[in-house]
Amino acid sequence: MTANVIDGKAVAQASQAQTAKRVAEFVAAYGFAPGLATILIGEDPASEVYVRNKRKAAAAAGLADFHEHLPATATQDEVEALIDRLNAEPRVAGILLQLPVPGGLDRTRLIERIAPGKDVDGLTTLNQGRLARGVQGLRPCTPSGIIELLDFSGVSIEGSFAVVVGRSELVGHPVAELLLQRNATIAIAHSRTRDLAALTAQADILIAAAGVPEFIGAEHVKRGAAVIDVGIHRTDKGLTGDVRFGEVAEVAGWITPVPGGVGPMTIAALLSNTIAAAEVAAAGSAS
Repeated sequence: MTANVIDGKAVAQASQAQTAKRVAEFVAAYGFAPGLATILIGEDPASEVYVRNKRKAAAAAGLADFHEHLPATATQDEVEALIDRLNAEPRVAGILLQLPVPGGLDRTRLIERIAPGKDVDGLTTLNQGRLARGVQGLRPCTPSGIIELLDFSGVSIEGSFAVVVGRSELVGHPVAELLLQRNATIAIAHSRTRDLAALTAQADILIAAAGVPEFIGAEHVKRGAAVIDVGIHRTDKGLTGDVRFGEVAEVAGWITPVPGGVGPMTIAALLSNTIAAAEVAAAGSAS
């Protein structure tokens, strides 16, 4: 068999069109466009590309742009003061701190400085706790995008066995929580997992988020499974993911490509989180 390739670009475009509609309705109701504040520290080329793409998508959706680019020499106090200022700015609905930050800065302290209601990456302890408890809050973008891809493709989550390879706070843990809340049975695998292939080959849904190029092969995949490749790596052969796409596509029922799979959905979820944060804040100020 040959897997159905899940077109993340198409799903993201549909999601962003819905976000643009919500932004237009917000502007009509409140008289201003809610804004996304992006914070870039230093001159990392990859981070500059990621931030530029997020800002471009936000502008296309009608969101106001509040971009701050600090030098790599910025101090902890300077970055925290910037976050405080953005927290206090009513036109800023969401704040995104581009990771990684330069050495010498305390990443955790900076994330926790962001007001939970503006934490559109869903990384503050409060929003992570809300996720774990199943309480409404801002969810991490990539995991949210993964769920949307599965739903769009008609992959049944309820009652499925899902294996997440990777246990990061950005993807592994939160996507496992989201799948569990949709009544999937969950296993989280990692670098210490014994006989990984024996576990993953049982999965109806396999999320590859190990951060290792071409780590997952056909031997790891159950025939007909949905395989979501979160990885993106620059190699001599070009961009590749955590999955050996060619061989896995011959076994899986659904598969995401790299690029063009999960990546566009991360940005789409970021924009959706931003307008959601704006709507909650506006409703709160009106009550």
